[in-house]
Amino acid sequence: MAVYQIVKMGEDILREKAQEVKKITPNILKLLENLTDTLYASQGVGLAAPQIGISKRVAVVDIGDGLFELINPVIIERYGEEIDKEGCLSIPGIQGEVKRSAKVVVQCQDREGNLVQYAGEGFLARAFQHEIDHLDGVLFVDLAPEVYKV
Repeated sequence: MAVYQIVKMGEDILREKAQEVKKITPNILKLLENLTDTLYASQGVGLAAPQIGISKRVAVVDIGDGLFELINPVIIERYGEEIDKEGCLSIPGIQGEVKRSAKVVVQCQDREGNLVQYAGEGFLARAFQHEIDHLDGVLFVDLAPEVYKV
């Protein structure tokens, strides 16, 4: 498909709530492919549609255990808390310590439009939360008490 340039902090689209996907169309399937190609080319672990300039509630996550495609994701359960460092492809060279739920259950649609749930803990839970935040216009720097250059 295509590798897109990643939108950097300062662009308005990163601060907007992304639009809900009302119907799984060929364009949405193409968006999933483009997000995946861009994610792997950038060597990231997650990417949301606003990060490639598209206001849709779509994200992909792969922490090394396989790809998760998330359409209209919502966190329906949260457990525990943990603090760990985060970075972001849209904010290169910056990291910060962010408090997140230690385990989450995400409900979303898959590429066929079926409602599915994914449970994640540790790094996977963090990646899910980070990407869903992108869909709501929230960046990790908004949640980190302090950030630092790496």
